[in-house]
Amino acid sequence: MRSRQKASLEGQIVMFRLDYLSCLLTILATILVGRKLWTGLVVSGVNSVIVCVIGIQTSQFGFIPANLFCICIYAVSIRSWLKERTNAQGLETPQAARESVAAAAPQMNLAASNASTS
Repeated sequence: MRSRQKASLEGQIVMFRLDYLSCLLTILATILVGRKLWTGLVVSGVNSVIVCVIGIQTSQFGFIPANLFCICIYAVSIRSWLKERTNAQGLETPQAARESVAAAAPQMNLAASNASTS
């Protein structure tokens, strides 16, 4: 009987710590996303996994599909955020680099011809 109570108490302690960890991660993710850092989405994803574990352990299965959906949204958002960040830093794709060189070529030729006629 005592071992069953002890196991139940240990399970409650682990769950209690997961609740606080989830709370801490929610606050941290909110701050990071508020500062426009993509790492906030990663923290949110980790938090969603923890909420899924809590849902399984407490038999609150409604949390699972909702948080799996959130994880997918976070993954898509991280991908687009990183892609925008890469393009904003000038690390263009080869196709975009060729297009920007081709667009700038007539302007360079025009500037060169104006300089030689003066």
